[in-house]
Amino acid sequence: MNYLHKGDLPENLTFPSIVAIDTETMGLNFTRDKLCLVQISFGDNNAHLVQVGGAIGYEAKNLKKLLKNKNIIKIFHYARFDVAMLKKYLGVLCKSIYCTKIASKLARTYTDRHGLKELCKELLNIEISKQQQSSDWGTSVLSKNQINYAANDVLYLHAIKEKLDNILERENRLQLANSLFKFIPTRVTLDLLGWHNSDLFSHT
Repeated sequence: MNYLHKGDLPENLTFPSIVAIDTETMGLNFTRDKLCLVQISFGDNNAHLVQVGGAIGYEAKNLKKLLKNKNIIKIFHYARFDVAMLKKYLGVLCKSIYCTKIASKLARTYTDRHGLKELCKELLNIEISKQQQSSDWGTSVLSKNQINYAANDVLYLHAIKEKLDNILERENRLQLANSLFKFIPTRVTLDLLGWHNSDLFSHT
């Protein structure tokens, strides 16, 4: 079931030790485009969608409490962007991160297709639609198609993580993946400070 919340998560939610998180924004430029929606799933086939930004504002104390909790693992798909948007607009730099895109690139070296749609199809045999990816997320009233699309971005991340972890462990790359996940907050900080197009490890 999908639950839509205005401005914040409800007070009575109990957070598990691992959650899936995604964001919807007005574009892919974090210096220009605002954060509109934060989606969360606890791995129970439910999705909580929080409309933030605009006239609502970015208070969201319950959502921030979840994001700040270092004891909760947060699964993202392409964490670099989502974590940057959450830091910029909610003021929280997430820790304890797992990124399914990074995990996929380390585990599935036989392909260059690491999008969420491809992961769902190959690993879970589930077809998801990305039709609503480019739509107006800043609107005050989300359509049913937008809600379903946003929910799909988090509903399957727990299962994808499990599948990818099995491959990473088999290929002896799980420790490497965890090291990369720990670096994401630093990468995000560099992005937000203006080094998003710089390779600081290159010779030139």
